[in-house]
Amino acid sequence: MKTLKYKIRKIILLSPAFLFVLLTGLNVNIMGQDILVQMAPLEGNNIKTWLYNTGIFNQDLRTTNHPGFQWPAGSGKYAVFTTGLSIGAYVNGQLREVMASWAGEYANGYVVDSAGIPVPRTDNRFKIYSVKPTDNWINNPYWLNWGLMVPFGAPYVDVNNNGIYEPLIDTPGVKGAVHTLFICLTDGFVESHSSGEGFGGGTLPLYAELHLTAWCYNLPGLEDVQFLKWVVINRNNSTWNNTYFSIVCDPDLGYANDDYVGCDTNRNMGYCYNGDNDDDPNQPYSYGQDPPAVGFDLLKGSVNKHVSPPVVYNMTSFDHFTGTSTPGPACEKDPNGEPEPAYQFMRGYKKDRTPWVIPNTNPPQTTKYCYSGDPETQTGWTESKGSVFNCGGSLYGTTISVNPVGERRFVMSSGADGLTVNPGDTQTIMIAQFIARGTSNLNSVTKLKQLDDFIQAFVDNGFVIGINPVSNKVPSQYILYQNYPNPFNPVTKLKFEIPYEVKSEKSKVKIVIYDVLGREVEVLLNEKLSPGTFEVEWDASNYPSGLYFCRLISDEISITKKMVFLK
Repeated sequence: MKTLKYKIRKIILLSPAFLFVLLTGLNVNIMGQDILVQMAPLEGNNIKTWLYNTGIFNQDLRTTNHPGFQWPAGSGKYAVFTTGLSIGAYVNGQLREVMASWAGEYANGYVVDSAGIPVPRTDNRFKIYSVKPTDNWINNPYWLNWGLMVPFGAPYVDVNNNGIYEPLIDTPGVKGAVHTLFICLTDGFVESHSSGEGFGGGTLPLYAELHLTAWCYNLPGLEDVQFLKWVVINRNNSTWNNTYFSIVCDPDLGYANDDYVGCDTNRNMGYCYNGDNDDDPNQPYSYGQDPPAVGFDLLKGSVNKHVSPPVVYNMTSFDHFTGTSTPGPACEKDPNGEPEPAYQFMRGYKKDRTPWVIPNTNPPQTTKYCYSGDPETQTGWTESKGSVFNCGGSLYGTTISVNPVGERRFVMSSGADGLTVNPGDTQTIMIAQFIARGTSNLNSVTKLKQLDDFIQAFVDNGFVIGINPVSNKVPSQYILYQNYPNPFNPVTKLKFEIPYEVKSEKSKVKIVIYDVLGREVEVLLNEKLSPGTFEVEWDASNYPSGLYFCRLISDEISITKKMVFLK
């Protein structure tokens, strides 16, 4: 059982009964008071989880010691106990952190500059905003008041493409998402920092302002996936040095005490799977035989913008720690209330800065990526091949041949000792969390990796289904190639190239099919795309044989090709 490490005076569920109250009259006062904790479900596909204004997600605080990542939704089975984005950095030579693991050190609000001093602020605008496609200004006050958060980064669909959010015209939320949550948070309130957070905790604030969007789709292939994006701004008047951004996760996959963890460095992915093929059916939340695996993909990591060219940090480390009841050395234990040891985990070391050592290597081979092998093929280092119990900075210790199953927690980081974040700088961290079930506990990891590849392709396509990137090499001009095959029956492929535009990172592109009379038949694409070469299919099964025209349209050019459909 987990220890509840946070005192909560009041939890407000974002049910319809509370929406109007929250928007019109509730002041959030944390000065000298216990933090007012708000929570909202993220749902809409096969996963249901919870998001909190303290920065944590995947936990259900409505019940003591309860996991929150439920899969399948409504099943009463859970795969993750809690997760959050933690940040650690040195400010004027002093370690500062904002941690989010079991409690979270964020709070509703933002940060202003007052005569060179960062000052946190909050008011009743700041809360978790929740919108779905079926919402409107009548049935959801968050939909109506979405514009209050647009200056803080709340996403919306710009219906008339004028770059300005217009209530009742533009659509709140992520385009195509079945559910979107948004909240603006800060760690600037000293009262929100607590040594009882669970992972480190209790330092002075970083004065981070965080714009958090969480969303999901109910599209083919994405039914078991959720996305989260943090836009982090340094609102301090001092630079963050040696900065790390870390996903800290306690993944209880069904029954909590029979888990293994691992990572895939090529995919920037961390995951948890059952240590054997039977998730004990006599235990709470069990998945039974052939249990699933749950994973996290670091889709976008931190960037050092102050070197030329800029350096992108993907997953810079993946390591784990355990609870005090799990066997293992002291330097691998939970760093509760220990800021410096927690920071060492974020850097990819054990809590006393001892390196991780791959077992049975001579001389000892160190790594910052624990269990980066493949569980199903048994290539590389996995938990079934044991570990080295070493502490005190030594590369030598007791080697065990097979790790005992147990409760696992892991830290997946992006950052570097050389990463500086200047005042006003912005960093964007984005992840997907997802789950897959195969024919065994090990095959579930393989299925998870296959799902991760689909997710990555979806993200690379600009979050558009049905378009495939052919190359990310930057073309010099717009090109629409002749469709192939041509003539076709009933499916044909259309390849096109998008160049780099100085005025924008992405180009607005439409691909439209017209009949011989010039009537619009179908819009295959209407999106902003990054530079590259792409391919899209058109299935003409529902149309008569004949001559058709495909037109690529952007702000700069219009290109047309003839196509012949013969049944």
